[in-house]
Amino acid sequence: MFRNLLIADSGKGHVEEMVRMLRDIPTVRQARLNLLHVVPEQAGENFEEHWQKAAGIVAEAVKRLGLDPSEINTIIRQGDTKQTVLKVADELDSDLIVMGSRGLGRLQSILSNSASQYVFQLSTRPMLLVRDDLYVRHINRVVVAIDGTGVGDDALRLAAELVRGIPGGSLIGVHISRQDITPSRGGKSPADELLEKAVQRARGLGVELQPVHATGDIGRGVCAAAAEHKADLVVIASQDRRPLVAKALVDLDRLLGTSVSDYIRVHAPAPVLLVREPEGRR
Repeated sequence: MFRNLLIADSGKGHVEEMVRMLRDIPTVRQARLNLLHVVPEQAGENFEEHWQKAAGIVAEAVKRLGLDPSEINTIIRQGDTKQTVLKVADELDSDLIVMGSRGLGRLQSILSNSASQYVFQLSTRPMLLVRDDLYVRHINRVVVAIDGTGVGDDALRLAAELVRGIPGGSLIGVHISRQDITPSRGGKSPADELLEKAVQRARGLGVELQPVHATGDIGRGVCAAAAEHKADLVVIASQDRRPLVAKALVDLDRLLGTSVSDYIRVHAPAPVLLVREPEGRR
């Protein structure tokens, strides 16, 4: 499970509330916490003033988290927020990046130079996005999207391990088919077989999975299921194509296209934990 969390905190939003909720889960409680605040490159002559302000923001964040300063590694860096979060995550070999989001759509994110969308698009590490407009609740009901892929299995494993540490926690596995497929002679459709395998895999991880199947648009279907089951957390896998020419550039055609994970990022009724396919598996 998680051993090394990177919290990218700007002093706004619900990131700290989310971290407190995560620390209630035994499988997360022992993780090392790293709190990052980035001083903008434009600080210029006012660098010292910005640095002192950043130190105050970090100290207040540690206090709100209810932690002793010795329990958390605080990091202040100067630079571009987007690039700095990715760089520090690599330096720390973080298991999870926790970051706030304004919940902007794709085009809005590009035009506003959204740090969270940039990291969401480029990082290969699991990332938990906490939208500013959401009410953060203790994690009890977790919805995980089931797609039958290798990275989808990673998402299921991660979700099951989280729920296993929550007394009374529940795991709902959602598979959305774009259209109905006639069952085979055995009376099972491909969706039935996929969900049955997911139930068995979750059971092997010590968790009972409640399977849910629907047809239609995948992003909308996952969000609808999360709302129906009052999910406190949505776990999804993403195989979205990352930039091949330059990792420093956001993949504009993907952002402006029909990215399922990006739709869920914006519209899910709960924080979204994105699981990416590791670089070595590509």
